[in-house]
Amino acid sequence: MFRVLSIQYPDNYGDYVAWFVLILIAPLLTNAFVYMVVGRMVWNFTNDARVLKVRPWNFGLFFVTLDIIAFIIQVYGAATASGNDIPYSTEMMGLHVYMGGVGLQQFFVIMFVICAIFFHRQILQQKRSDMKTALLLLYVLYGVLALITLRIIFRLCEYSQGLDSQIPLHEAYQYCLDSLPMLIALVMLNVVHPGRLMPGKESEMPGRKQRKQMKVFTKDAQNDTMLGPYANV
Repeated sequence: MFRVLSIQYPDNYGDYVAWFVLILIAPLLTNAFVYMVVGRMVWNFTNDARVLKVRPWNFGLFFVTLDIIAFIIQVYGAATASGNDIPYSTEMMGLHVYMGGVGLQQFFVIMFVICAIFFHRQILQQKRSDMKTALLLLYVLYGVLALITLRIIFRLCEYSQGLDSQIPLHEAYQYCLDSLPMLIALVMLNVVHPGRLMPGKESEMPGRKQRKQMKVFTKDAQNDTMLGPYANV
């Protein structure tokens, strides 16, 4: 919408800034969604509700926090680079900050994929009845992260030469290597929707009060297993 408005009203700088910043930071939200889904997958598809000895709520929180850090850096860089009547040095500084945030995002994605591979191996070793469901969703998330990585590489190439690069002058690059990959990622997440594969209240991770109760029960028990909805903890 802001892209269309910026074309119809080229003198309105606010519309340009809005679409420029939003399109740069949009994949971070998809990234955070993937992190949260895998946290819930650990809760639903593992016998001990752990991956690498980390509880699912801590696993998701850790990576979402890292994603927020990358988000803040990218927003700051994009906003600085898109300022009106700014010196060239400030513009380049903003681009470098943005590219640093993008590189940081990719580093976090690589860290996450390594953890996801351990989780993948854990699923295969357990051989549970819902293993195929878990693997289907996990493969979709791998695909989404691959598309995000493609988009990150494109953005790094696009702004490696500053705003004077030839790439921004041809919209086909942006549509094919940024917009289209993210559209495909969203379609994949809707076709194989986590809400359909992990339905019902029992699939939801417990809140803080429930977790405290779980700790009390665990201390009183002779092992880490419990009856009821927390049997997998």
